[in-house]
Amino acid sequence: MARVGSGSELAAALLLMLGFPCVMVAAIIPNLWFFAVAVAVTYLSDQFLHQRSSYLVNRLAKVRAGLSIRFLVRQLLLVLLLARMGYAEEAVFYVTVACLLGFYGLQAPHGAMVTLIRLRRKLPVVTRNIDLSGVRIPDAPPRWLLDRSAEKMLHLDVFSFIGVLIAIATDANVFAYAGLGLTVGLALVYLAMLLPHLRPGRLVASPDQVLAGVDAWLREYKPTVMLYFSGSKESAYQVNMWLETMAKVNGRPLIFLRERNIVPQLGTTSVPVVCVPGGVHLMNLDLSTVRVALYAANVGKNIHMLRVPTMKHVFIGHGDSDKLASVNPYSKVYDEVWTAGRAGRDRYALADVGVRSEDIVEVGRPQLAPIKPWTGAPQKPIPTVLYAPTWEGWDDNPGNTSLLLAGENIVKRLLNAEQPVRVLYKPHPFTGTRSAKAKAVDARITEMIEQAAAARASEPRWVEEAAAHAADQAAARAELQRIEARLAELSGASSIARDEAEEARDSIADPAREAEIVSLKNEWNAAYWRSFGWWEHKVITGPEPRLYDCFNESDGMVSDISSVVSDYIASGKPYAVTDSAGLGEAEFRRQNTAVRAAVILSNSAAELDELLPAVTDRARDTRAEARHELKEYLLGPDEPTSMEQFDAAVQALAAKAEARNVGLQQRLAVEPEQAPGLDDSTVSG
Repeated sequence: MARVGSGSELAAALLLMLGFPCVMVAAIIPNLWFFAVAVAVTYLSDQFLHQRSSYLVNRLAKVRAGLSIRFLVRQLLLVLLLARMGYAEEAVFYVTVACLLGFYGLQAPHGAMVTLIRLRRKLPVVTRNIDLSGVRIPDAPPRWLLDRSAEKMLHLDVFSFIGVLIAIATDANVFAYAGLGLTVGLALVYLAMLLPHLRPGRLVASPDQVLAGVDAWLREYKPTVMLYFSGSKESAYQVNMWLETMAKVNGRPLIFLRERNIVPQLGTTSVPVVCVPGGVHLMNLDLSTVRVALYAANVGKNIHMLRVPTMKHVFIGHGDSDKLASVNPYSKVYDEVWTAGRAGRDRYALADVGVRSEDIVEVGRPQLAPIKPWTGAPQKPIPTVLYAPTWEGWDDNPGNTSLLLAGENIVKRLLNAEQPVRVLYKPHPFTGTRSAKAKAVDARITEMIEQAAAARASEPRWVEEAAAHAADQAAARAELQRIEARLAELSGASSIARDEAEEARDSIADPAREAEIVSLKNEWNAAYWRSFGWWEHKVITGPEPRLYDCFNESDGMVSDISSVVSDYIASGKPYAVTDSAGLGEAEFRRQNTAVRAAVILSNSAAELDELLPAVTDRARDTRAEARHELKEYLLGPDEPTSMEQFDAAVQALAAKAEARNVGLQQRLAVEPEQAPGLDDSTVSG
C-alpha cells in the first residue's frame, strides 16, 4: 500500500485489470450493453490512475501493458464486437478498421512532434537571474498542447467508440461514420496545431548557441565565489540555507547547481544561478575567474568541479552536528574545511580521518542571525516546547532518530504534562522516505497532536481564550491571504505557467523584488503565529514557517543528534536530546559535544520532568551557564559576527588562489620547456 499510494488507487487498478477481460467477454458473447459498461470502467479507471500519477501505471508499462497498448487492445475489441454482431461484411466494419488503423498510425508523428518540441525546449543549462537576451528563446507552445499529450491524443478514440456503439444499438451507421470522422479529424487538427511550433523561428537556439550565451555572460559577470551543489529535490534545503549568506559575500557570487529539479525548489535570491546537468558542458564553461568554490554536501558530482585547479575548494556543509557525516573522510579532497566553532576542529581531530588542523577554518554560522536569544522566561502564559526529530537515515541504526523508539513517548508526556505546555511538532522533511515504520510513527504522532488540540479547544479555559482572540486571529488570517496573494504575484504563480526555457529567459535579478519578498515572508511569519491561539498544539510541515521561526516561537526543544541541536544552542534556551541507541548518559555526552548542556532523554522520555521546570522557571534552570559556554565552543564567538568571519575567510582563500595562479604562470613563463603541458587550460580541459 505504501508503494501504491492509496486504497482508491488499488481499487482503480483492479477495476482496470478486470475491466479488459470483461470487455473481451462482452465482445465475444456478444453483449452491447455489457461491452459499453466494461469499456467505460476501463476508461475511467485508466484516467483516474493517470491523474494520480499512480505507481501502478508505471508498473503496467514495465509489463508491456502501457497506455498505447491498452488503447489498441480496446480498439481491437471494438472491431471484434462489430464482427460478432454481424457487421463483418458491411462497409461500416471496413471503415471502422481503416479509421482506427489510420488513427493509430497518427500516433507516431504526434509522438515525434511532441518529443522534438520538448527536446528543443530543454536547454542544456537552466539559469536564474542571468541575462540571456542574446539567445533565441521564443515563447513556449500553450501548456495544454503538450501537457499529458499522449493521453489527450489517445482519448480521441472515445468519439469512435460512442459512434460505433450507437450505430450498433440503432442500426444507423451514420453515427459510426460521424464518430470515426471526429476521431481522425481531431487527431489531424492536433497535429496541425503542433506543426507551427516546429518552424525554425519557433524553436529554441541550439545547445551550442545557448552554452555560448551563458559563457558570454560569465565572461562579462566574472564570478569570483561559487556555491556548488548537487542532490535530490528533497535536499534543496541544504543549498537554500546558504542563499542569504551568498548574497552578502563581497565579490561576485554564483550559485552552481547540477540537477534541474532543484531549481524550482530554490528560495528567493537575486544571486545568479546556473544549473548544468551535463559534466561535459560543465567542463567547457568559462569559470576562469572563480577563485573560491564552496560545497554544501559531499556527493559524487563534486569531482567535476574539484578537478579545476584555478580555484580553491571548501567544504562548508549544511549544518554542524556530531553525526558521522560531519567528519566524512571525503573532506580530505578540499583545500579547506570550514566549521562553525572550535568543536568542529576538535571533532575532526578526534575522528582522525586525515583532515589536518591547519586546513580547518572557524567561520561561525551566518545563517543563525535570525535566531533570537532567550529572555529567560516563557513568551506566553504557558510555555511552548518544540519537538523536531531528525529523519531515520540510510540505515537502521537506532541512534539516527528518536522518532521510532521514543517519539510517541515524548509527545505523550508533553501533552500530558502536569503543568500545561503547547507542543509544536516539526519533523525532518525526509521523514518516512526510506522507512515505512518511521512514516507510520510520524502519522500516529500527527494524529495524537491533532486529537489533543481538538480536546484542548473544548476546555472552558481555552474556549474563553479563543473567544477573546477571535477577532485578532481572523485579522491575521486575512493578512495571510493578502500576503500570500502578493507573494504569488511576485513569484509569477498567479500568471500563466511558463516552461523551463521561458523561466530562464525571463528570470532577471531584481533586488527590489527580492527585498519585498523577504519583507513579506517576515510579515507572513508574524501573521501565521497570530492566526491561531498561543495555547494550540500544532503540526508544522513544509518550508514555511521556517525551522528558525519555530525556534523563536518555542521556549524549549526536544530533538536528536543533528545540526538542529547545534543551531538551537544559539538561542540559549533549554533543550533535551534523546539517547535513542541507549548508550547511557555518560557515554552519550562523551560521544556528542552538542549534548553537554542538554537534558538527556531515554526512550521512555521520563527525563522530560527535568526539562520542563527549566523552561518555565529560570531559577530552576541549572544548565544556563553550560549552554552559554557550549554555544561559543560550537558556534564561535559573537564578535566579529559570523558573516564577517565568513566573508573574511572567502577573501583570504581567494587571495591564496590568485597567488597560486599568478605563481604558476610566472613559473611557466620562466621555465616553459621544463614544465610542458602544465598550464591550467590543459589541466582543466
